[in-house]
Amino acid sequence: MRRRLSSPRVAQKIAARFAASHTPEVFLLDTDRAIPYHDAFDSRPALIQIKKQEAMDILRIENLGLTLNERRILDGLSMDIWRGHIHAIVGPNGAGKSTLAYAIMGLAGYRDHEGDIVFEGESLRGVPVDERARRGITLAWQEPARFEGLSVRDFIAAGAKAGNGKRIQEALDLVGLEPSRFLPRAVDKTLSGGERKRIEIASIVAMEPRLLILDEPDSGIDVEALECIFNVLRVLKERGTTVLLITHSLVVLRQAEHAFLICDGRLLNKGPVDKIAGFYEARCAACAHPNLPSAEEGK
Repeated sequence: MRRRLSSPRVAQKIAARFAASHTPEVFLLDTDRAIPYHDAFDSRPALIQIKKQEAMDILRIENLGLTLNERRILDGLSMDIWRGHIHAIVGPNGAGKSTLAYAIMGLAGYRDHEGDIVFEGESLRGVPVDERARRGITLAWQEPARFEGLSVRDFIAAGAKAGNGKRIQEALDLVGLEPSRFLPRAVDKTLSGGERKRIEIASIVAMEPRLLILDEPDSGIDVEALECIFNVLRVLKERGTTVLLITHSLVVLRQAEHAFLICDGRLLNKGPVDKIAGFYEARCAACAHPNLPSAEEGK
């Protein structure tokens, strides 16, 4: 694509717009691709380098390795998480999916890894979990926590970007819970699993995170609650949040735009959801090996 542009500054703006509007298929461009243009003030052709690591990725996993209790959990794992998209990481139980989520969040016991985790162009090595949260990374647990004596109102307000009552009520409305009924209630055992999951998601909506990691979002909830969560994912994407779904469920996988298949801590395949779903259905669901696939299976 060639254009005559008035200045390099204009060229850079067009390059940024081009990068931001890419579809998943275009994201597969090699990192050395460029948009050629001619500067009107300089007859020599120039190139605008559009590197996906800089313009498109919010998170990069670089050759990540982690050993826990003498067992290799993550083994040279690398992946790029595109900004503003819904991604899924799938694989059988024990593949390393949740371990990867904990390492990204920087939980205790998961920070002493090989390789690197890069968020918004900066390494997270040595960055504590609270600072990662302040930078916009949020993890939704497979089993939401209970807090005896803490009201739903205070729970959501604690992490909300804007702690006013209207925003908190809007967050509850979005997850299908009546604010007048649930705001005074405690985040404890009196809530059902589905209610606690919805309240956790409401708190995340109020946080307005840049990167949301959802670990097994369908765990322990009914179909209605799950559909509500799927709707929230679409809203979060519209608001600019990048979503990373950790799952072994094909139903959850179908909510993503792009997916990674991992097994035994290694990346086997990646691509559009239909491609990964087909591979996952045909091989991983009835896999005979104990998370030790051959190189040919990952192709």
